[in-house]
Amino acid sequence: MSLAELLPDIQSLPRADKLKLIQFLAQELAEAEGPPALRGGQSYPVWSPDEAFAAAETLLQTLRIE
Repeated sequence: MSLAELLPDIQSLPRADKLKLIQFLAQELAEAEGPPALRGGQSYPVWSPDEAFAAAETLLQTLRIE
């Protein structure tokens, strides 16, 4: 079935179904590009500035110079 044949059916879909179609197509395109960078159900380390005292000191000294 070609896109030209699908368009009338797509245009007649309710808004919610059109949004689901967009989501489906975006997922299909992302999967075709390769494995996702992040996978569900896994944990990943995230850097936090909490207790980054050396970075804070460097920033303070830089600000004092200017």
